[in-house]
Amino acid sequence: MRLKIVYGALLCIVALGAIGFWFWQQNTFSTGNVKLEILAPEKVTMGEEVTYVVRWKNVGEIELENAELVFEYPEGSVPSDGEDLRITKVVDDINPGQEVSLKFIGRLFGKENEAKEAKAFLSYTPRNLSASFQQETGATSIISFVPLNFEFDIPSRMEAGQQFDITLNYFSNSEYPLSGLRIQMDYPDGFSFKSAVPSPLGENEWNIGVLNRTEGGRITTRGALEGSVDEVKLFRATIGSWKDGKFTVMKEVTKAVQITKPQLLITQTVNASSAYAASVGDTLHYEIFFKNPTDKVLENLFLIVTLDSRAFDLDSIKLAGGRFQKGDNSIIWESKDATKLRFLGRGEEGRVEFWINVKDEVETFSSQDKELVLTNRVLLSEVSAEFEVKLNTNLAVDQKGFFQDEVFGNQGVHPLVVGQRNTYTIIWQAKNRYADVRDSTVKSLLPTGVELTGKIFPENSTLTFDSNSREIVWKIGDILAGTGFFEELPGPSVAFQIAFTPTSAQRGQVAELVGEVRITGEDLFTSQVVSSTDDPIDTTLPDDDSVTEQMGLVQ
Repeated sequence: MRLKIVYGALLCIVALGAIGFWFWQQNTFSTGNVKLEILAPEKVTMGEEVTYVVRWKNVGEIELENAELVFEYPEGSVPSDGEDLRITKVVDDINPGQEVSLKFIGRLFGKENEAKEAKAFLSYTPRNLSASFQQETGATSIISFVPLNFEFDIPSRMEAGQQFDITLNYFSNSEYPLSGLRIQMDYPDGFSFKSAVPSPLGENEWNIGVLNRTEGGRITTRGALEGSVDEVKLFRATIGSWKDGKFTVMKEVTKAVQITKPQLLITQTVNASSAYAASVGDTLHYEIFFKNPTDKVLENLFLIVTLDSRAFDLDSIKLAGGRFQKGDNSIIWESKDATKLRFLGRGEEGRVEFWINVKDEVETFSSQDKELVLTNRVLLSEVSAEFEVKLNTNLAVDQKGFFQDEVFGNQGVHPLVVGQRNTYTIIWQAKNRYADVRDSTVKSLLPTGVELTGKIFPENSTLTFDSNSREIVWKIGDILAGTGFFEELPGPSVAFQIAFTPTSAQRGQVAELVGEVRITGEDLFTSQVVSSTDDPIDTTLPDDDSVTEQMGLVQ
């Protein structure tokens, strides 16, 4: 009997264990029951459309609920539907044996041979379980070809201190428009930046914008390189695009330049400065220095200066020796014209000089015709050098005064009468010719007895008046090159009304209404503060045809 009881108990334990194991099996889950993968091409061309197929399958026996798929495009991609790089999709419950897929289409951007990885994350909850699971997978595509031509044009050997050009050529063969493009250049130690065409952001970055197929351009940077003989300097440039605050490099080029031993040293000053900025109407005194750094004596040298700029007034040239050839705008010094050209010993230095004026006005042909330079090339026997003098912009303000005016409708009488209040309209108009200007300001003084009425047009103009100093200030801000000279860039202007009541002490006189006006701003090309003035306005009102000079006298 006791044995039967023992056997019965054992059978119950076994049965309960079997039932428990069955329930445990039904309520356990392995991520191996879900297969997740991304199908993607192994190699792609930059900018071409790439299709990612994210596929998952439930190979288990439990239904999967609350399923959610997250797909991440590779960094630097542009999704074709304009969505973010990270996309979340809520998906239907996944039945046992069910296979599901989603497509994601985008374009890949990056460097040649760069690996771009897409990722997918699938989260779900097995039925009858409270725990959530997540699986992830990835797929890598290699950018095998970048349809962009991007190359340097730089001399491989250069004398220290000699100015030279660095040219970057770029051209797109991409079927897809490349937008948000930027070019960045890394200069080596010892390089001094002089200028660039087109003008950079700072000294080493250019905004290219959009390149369609078969479109391209060129960037030319000028500078000088210092270093020891035989030292190698490395220039590096990249082209890429900005997206979401990140710069994606598409192409990168490098070029090595070796410093060579100079045969002759050529330097230049203009008006005693190596970095002079000229203005229209200037007289420029050029001094060209040449030195023999070698161990040998140089004899019977010649020196040629070629002038290349429409800003030069060639009729004003004055020489100290040498002769001017107008056909090619060159000045020639032969050995007979300068002692040091006849004989230049070891370590000796010579000099030639000339004077020339800048034109009073240099014609421009569009608002993009700006940042003018006066270039001269120097050839000393077999050694050459090129120099540039930047031209300051011509920033100006016109001051006009009117009694008869449609802006405010002035009141008073002419000729002026002592004790009779008159109002006048003063108009300031700014214009700017050769380079962009920032922080431009116009200032003048109101004489005692002249007051502002408070009428201003446009009403939002930044016009202020200090009653103590009597100074009236108009803050304009930035003014683009060509403003006031071309139809698409009309000059900024402001009109304000003043009031004047003549006194008995002014009887028989012409009274000043507004003092000399001055405009000031910073030339962004030359980094110089530029300014100009216009004449005061008095009661004769030379710009108002309704007022004669006699009518401007106080009666």
